[in-house]
Amino acid sequence: MVVAIMIAIDFVLSPLFRIEGMAPMSSVINIIGAVLMGPLYVTIMATVCGMLRMLLLGIPPLALTGAVFGALLAGWGYHSLNKSIYGAMLGEILGTGIIGSLLSYPVMVWFTGVKTNLFWLVYTPRFLGATLIGSAIAFFALKKFLKVSRFKQIQANFGTLKVTPAKSGLYPVQKEVQS
Repeated sequence: MVVAIMIAIDFVLSPLFRIEGMAPMSSVINIIGAVLMGPLYVTIMATVCGMLRMLLLGIPPLALTGAVFGALLAGWGYHSLNKSIYGAMLGEILGTGIIGSLLSYPVMVWFTGVKTNLFWLVYTPRFLGATLIGSAIAFFALKKFLKVSRFKQIQANFGTLKVTPAKSGLYPVQKEVQS
C-alpha cells in the first residue's frame, strides 16, 4: 500500500514540478522513498513510476535511466551509511546525476536511432542539477517527516528505522542490586 502511494505521488508530482529537462521532484521522492522503504522497495517504486511515465505520458526512456539508478543507490546509501539522510542524498546524486545521465546517452541513441554529434555528458548538467535541487528539498522535508510518529512507524514496518539503543527502550538499563 505504501509503495503504491509513493508511486502515485511520484507520478503526479514529477510532471507538475518539472523544469525543462529536469525532474527534481523525482529525486525528492526517491530520497524520501529510500529513507522510508529501503533499497528494494524504492527501486521497485522508481521502476514502476518510470514505466508509467513512458506508457501514459509519452516520456522517453530517460524516465527509467534517470530514476532507477538513483533510487537504488539512494536506498543503498541510506542503508549502508548508518541510515543517514546524507547517504540517501549522495546515492541519488551519484545514481541519477552521474550514472543515470551517462547511461541516458546510449539509451536515447538506441531509442531514437539517431546518433548525433553530442557527447556522453549531454544529460549530466541537467540530471545533476535536478538531483541537487531534489536533494535539498528532500533534506528539509525529511527533517520534518522524521519527527512524525506515523512516518517512523512505516519505517519500522520496512525495517529502515534508525534505532539508537539508549533512546529506543529496546534495551532496558539493568540496575545493579546491592546486597
